Amino acid sequence: MNILILGSGGREHALAWAVKQNPKTDRLIVAPGNAGIAGLAEVADIDILDGAAVVAFCAENAVDFLIIGPEAPLAAGVADTARAAGILTFGPSQAAAQLEASKAFTKAICDACGAPTAGYARFTEAAPARDYVTAQGAPIVIKADGLAAGKGVVVAMTLAEATEAIDDMFGGSLGAAGAEVVIEEFMAGEEASFFILTDGVNALPVGTAQDHKRVFDGDKGPNTGGMGAYSPAPVLTQAIQDQAMAEIVMPTINEMARRGTPYQGVLYAGLMIENGRARLVEYNARFGDPETQVLMMRLGGQALDLLLACAEGRLDQAQLTWADDHALTVVMAARGYPGAYGKGSVIHGLRRVPEDSRHMVFHAGTAEKDGRIVANGGRVLNVTARGTSLEEARNRAYAMIDHLDWPEGFCRSDIGWRAL
Repeated sequence: MNILILGSGGREHALAWAVKQNPKTDRLIVAPGNAGIAGLAEVADIDILDGAAVVAFCAENAVDFLIIGPEAPLAAGVADTARAAGILTFGPSQAAAQLEASKAFTKAICDACGAPTAGYARFTEAAPARDYVTAQGAPIVIKADGLAAGKGVVVAMTLAEATEAIDDMFGGSLGAAGAEVVIEEFMAGEEASFFILTDGVNALPVGTAQDHKRVFDGDKGPNTGGMGAYSPAPVLTQAIQDQAMAEIVMPTINEMARRGTPYQGVLYAGLMIENGRARLVEYNARFGDPETQVLMMRLGGQALDLLLACAEGRLDQAQLTWADDHALTVVMAARGYPGAYGKGSVIHGLRRVPEDSRHMVFHAGTAEKDGRIVANGGRVLNVTARGTSLEEARNRAYAMIDHLDWPEGFCRSDIGWRAL
């Protein structure tokens, strides 16, 4: 098969790495890709938000299967355009991707199907939103309704933080994403990620993970897109997974189908777990980042078979085989992230890092310049390892980091602490 993956981050590098291991893969192209992806697949420079450009590229390159990595092309309707052109596509329609693209939409779905989630209210103006948080008190959660690249959620521990977040969002700090704001009750507990493939009717859980959102050790500092992750997540026991499937995931899938907008792709459910029960924090319409890196490390080549079964509507026949192992990834970021950071610094030592079925450095924000790998983003590398225990996976990942020489970068030293 000729396969095209859209995206340029660590998630797409991990997807490409897994897909490449499957013997069904003949030609693998990633657009636009990055310096690390270029080492295992062809990269192509196309506008991944332009459905017509993607379809034209697929026709010119005899692409058999399109895998859409990030949320932006999904929200832009690229999956719809590709399917209309007869291209086998993994990823939800624009209408179904509203589960990520609009927090208010997700809340309405939860209301309709009775899925347990935080109490909430939605606002289009700052003044009534400020009145609401004053009446509710803190802690409280302020969310921009639209896509904000992981920066649209503020867990406000004080009223001052809450009103500042409201004023920021309505003041335009997040652009159109903050034109509407959803304010939620603060949910106590432990958060974990649950990944489910669905073809619109059938559903197949494909793994659990936990990530670390805060930038510094000990979960200190501002929120980020994620500074590391591990899989499986011990907190997501089989009993809690079963409860989440019965009370949250399947009711959502059924409600989406009832509305005439069936959901096909991966449904990433962020869950808050307290007293042995899960409530929905949010949905994402794509694999998480950096959770994909640990999931793909454990799934390997069978990932392609699962994505194909999902896209072809035969998930009820698909089988998933897990090794009894663990994976952990540590994000190396540019100093200053998630604030202002520099680009262009050279990363030395990558050739000294082992890369095999148990050790991989997935590139998230890199470019090649004069034959050298340079940093080209905030989150730059995902140093990932597998082990028979989580402790072994952690030790291997940090040993890999010891080979790297990149003074302009940093990482947390405590990834996996919750489970360990």
